[in-house]
Amino acid sequence: MGVAAALWIPAAAQMQSVPEQNGQPAAPGVVHPAFPSGTSTPLGAQIAALLSDPAVSRAHWGIAVTAMDGTPLYGFDEGRFFRPASNAKLFTTAAAMALLGPEATVTTRVMGELDTKGTVRGDLTLVGAGDANLASDDLPYIPPALRPRGPQPQPVGLDDLRAMADQLVAKGVKRVTGQIVGDDLLFGYQPFSGTWDEGDLVWGYGAPVSALMIADNELKLTVTRGTRRRVGGREVYAQATVTLEQNGVAYYTVESQVETTAAGTGSHVDVERLPGSRTLRVYGTIAANSPPDVEHVSIDDPAMYAAMALRGMLIERGIKVRGEATVEHQPLNDGHGYLSELMPAPDPCELSWLSGSGSCAIDCLMTPVRGTVLAEHVSAPLAEDVRLTLKVSQNLHAEMLLHRLGELNSCPQGVATVAGARMRRAFLLHAGLDPDDFVFYDGSGLSSHDLVTPRATAQLLAYAAKQPWFAEWKAALPVGGEDGTLASRFPDPPLKDHLFAKTGTLGESRGLSGYVDAASGREVIFSIFVDDHTPGSSASRRVMDEVVAAIAAAE
Repeated sequence: MGVAAALWIPAAAQMQSVPEQNGQPAAPGVVHPAFPSGTSTPLGAQIAALLSDPAVSRAHWGIAVTAMDGTPLYGFDEGRFFRPASNAKLFTTAAAMALLGPEATVTTRVMGELDTKGTVRGDLTLVGAGDANLASDDLPYIPPALRPRGPQPQPVGLDDLRAMADQLVAKGVKRVTGQIVGDDLLFGYQPFSGTWDEGDLVWGYGAPVSALMIADNELKLTVTRGTRRRVGGREVYAQATVTLEQNGVAYYTVESQVETTAAGTGSHVDVERLPGSRTLRVYGTIAANSPPDVEHVSIDDPAMYAAMALRGMLIERGIKVRGEATVEHQPLNDGHGYLSELMPAPDPCELSWLSGSGSCAIDCLMTPVRGTVLAEHVSAPLAEDVRLTLKVSQNLHAEMLLHRLGELNSCPQGVATVAGARMRRAFLLHAGLDPDDFVFYDGSGLSSHDLVTPRATAQLLAYAAKQPWFAEWKAALPVGGEDGTLASRFPDPPLKDHLFAKTGTLGESRGLSGYVDAASGREVIFSIFVDDHTPGSSASRRVMDEVVAAIAAAE
């Protein structure tokens, strides 16, 4: 590290000034309009009847319905807290669209000192920039109805990384005297939210956050049943086969303990990895008549995996590499409790950034010099990533957006979940939300500690409808009966293609919030949450969809 430098933050949005309280800016007072409730209206009576279904009546429900300008139309416990699950992505992506901008891109670079003879003197460094789609084949998102039919050519794994390796060849690189370094220093090293369930971390949906993300930080694992044969007059089965697709990178070692069992016994496969270990233990059973069990496991250190992959690609192209693959992380020293960091009102720097009233200077330690740029890859525009994130409910991409928000108001070596969460909170207060109506610990909603009220969610949706980025953001929401996580829900008129909403599921909690074209011809906003429904039951989802249909018919 070197001398101190100043990071100047530009201004973007408008926010009214607020008075200080105990040395801290106080959040604007929020007066909540009354939501019509009870059974005095046809809609209220119909919803009351739906929620009285014995299959869901013991669960906790919250509903808010408003006009597009935010005028309340109906409420049921709209001011109570619920777990938003993936509805949290609405808040993260809206903040990203507003503060980063739909066209924002980032550039991943390969850097080093190249001499005239084609030798990189010292290390060759792959510098992560927070590109959530690096070496992924997920973009652009294509709705199911528009996808090509029949067998399609499979994409080449890690294609963006291969393209950068080809750029190095074209640049004349012939040898590297040092190591291949995976650099994710842009984000302070906090790969997981402190509030995630430890059991989620081995799976692709709980993949770690890194500024150097690669192929969604996950690998495809396939378990195939063993063959059957007769021994001594009885049938026996060979052990199941486990295949892990690592794109030619020897990152994980797999220990398989999956047995093949008799037809009809079902498949019960699990994966275990100890913290810091690169050994995957795959165990359980798979029935003799079961199709292959396909899982996605997380890459625990994506920056190291990327460095290993790039090193292998260089050697494949005839480039001599003396050193091994290595990684550079920037450990965090938060110093305070997680909740105490998230909850205060925005500080003067955050308010300055949002209000456009001035610039905010932060003293930062300069990133080590990495040489010159020898290869690079520019990400897709942010709006494309938001579309994927909302359509398929991609947890890791939402966390990456949160970290990118943190870059706006912290030093590169300190950016982490808390920094991004504070910028998002400042944005939400600027949008007029009650500071007591939401608590978010992460960007995706994977944390069971996240809490939000239906009225706050509806208020965010109403605020978004007035913004210049609204059309792109709304188009990124799943469409009923058409695509994303709503492809199989609302398959029939009048709701098919007339519902734009974000789903959410986490344990015994569900959410659905968005926009619906009503029978009157106008569009209305709704937010529905349910907590503590019967485990393993889909009744709450069925009733939730019936409530949406009732809202559309009544309004």
